[in-house]
Amino acid sequence: MSETSEKKDYVAAPPPNEEVAAVTKPPRARVEDIAESADVRLPPAEEAASDKLNRKKDYLEGFLSKTPETASAGEPGGALYDAVIEALKDIYDPEIPVNIYDLGLIYGVDVAEEADVVVTMTLTTPHCPVAETMPGEIELRIGNLPGVRDAQVNVTWDPPWDPSKMSDEARLELGML
Repeated sequence: MSETSEKKDYVAAPPPNEEVAAVTKPPRARVEDIAESADVRLPPAEEAASDKLNRKKDYLEGFLSKTPETASAGEPGGALYDAVIEALKDIYDPEIPVNIYDLGLIYGVDVAEEADVVVTMTLTTPHCPVAETMPGEIELRIGNLPGVRDAQVNVTWDPPWDPSKMSDEARLELGML
């Protein structure tokens, strides 16, 4: 054998019992230690449940007392926008006993600052029997709403309508749920 193969380059590890006994455990971290060093105030250990509840109410006080911002008339939640949606819910497809809004035929309602309303919609099929009359009826109904200056309906076929666009109410009405 050569000299290098007889030379040992490693040190044997001590048996497990001696190794565990030789290691000292580090001290456990305590919240109190952190609070003292970081100058953080901690609640007393014997704080009552009612005190905790009062403290949480104080935390939420500003949030709960804030009044919601009012939406402008043309935004969702605004008076004019909601009136347009309600008018659309009064128009029914003649072949299906569900309103055109819940049926998913309405793709968008845009209300401009000047109270001009643009409705983007589709029909169930390009060969729908009301394809010529439905957009005109929608323009008339929306144009007669108080506060609406002008109404326009844009019919699009992209994306094409399919039953997945229906609301849950429409599916329930048609027995699809």
